[in-house]
Amino acid sequence: MDTRTLPRQLLSIKEYLALGEVEPGFTELVEGRLVFSPSPGAWHNHATYALAFQLHDQLPDEFSVVPRVDIDLGLAPDGAPGFSRCPDLLVTTSAAIARTPEEDALRAEDLVLVVEVATPGSKRTDYVMKHKEYSDAGIPFYWILDLDDPVSLVACHQAGELGYRSSPAVTGKFRTAEPFPFELDLTALLG
Repeated sequence: MDTRTLPRQLLSIKEYLALGEVEPGFTELVEGRLVFSPSPGAWHNHATYALAFQLHDQLPDEFSVVPRVDIDLGLAPDGAPGFSRCPDLLVTTSAAIARTPEEDALRAEDLVLVVEVATPGSKRTDYVMKHKEYSDAGIPFYWILDLDDPVSLVACHQAGELGYRSSPAVTGKFRTAEPFPFELDLTALLG
C-alpha cells in the first residue's frame, strides 16, 4: 500500500485488517492509530526463532508457536477505534489457527502465551504498554525476552483483578510449569 493513501481517521479492527501489508516494517493498531515499527534486525530475528524452536520442541501436540501475526486484543467494541498487536511469538491452539483465515487476526482469547523481544527502541512499549494491554485482553501468559547482556526473561501471568504478576528477570536457564512445563536455555538464543 502506498503510505500517501493511508487513512487519517481512527481505525476499527476491521478497517485496520482491510489495509493489508504496509511497508516498510510492520504496523500495529493502538486506540485506532497506526503505529509503525521498523523491521527487526538479524540478531532480534535469530533470537526469536531460536526461542520458537525451543518452545516448539516442548509444546503439547494441540498447541503451536507462531511468529509475528496480528492479534485483535478485543479492547474496543466492534466499529470503535481498535487495538491490534503483532507479538514476536505467540502460542495458540492448532484449532484456532485452522479456524482463522489468513486475512483475519487471531483473537486474544485464542492465545495462551505472547512473547516480545525487547530492543532498545521497544523497551517501554514491551515492559509497560504491551504489559498492560495484553493483561487487559486476558492473555494468560506474557514473556518479555531482553537481549541485553546477560539475556534475560521476565515471565508474567494473570493474577486476577490485579492484572499481570511479573516474576523477577531470569538469566541462564528458565524453567516453568505454566502454561506448560518448559525449560529454555536463554544463553543459546544468541549463540
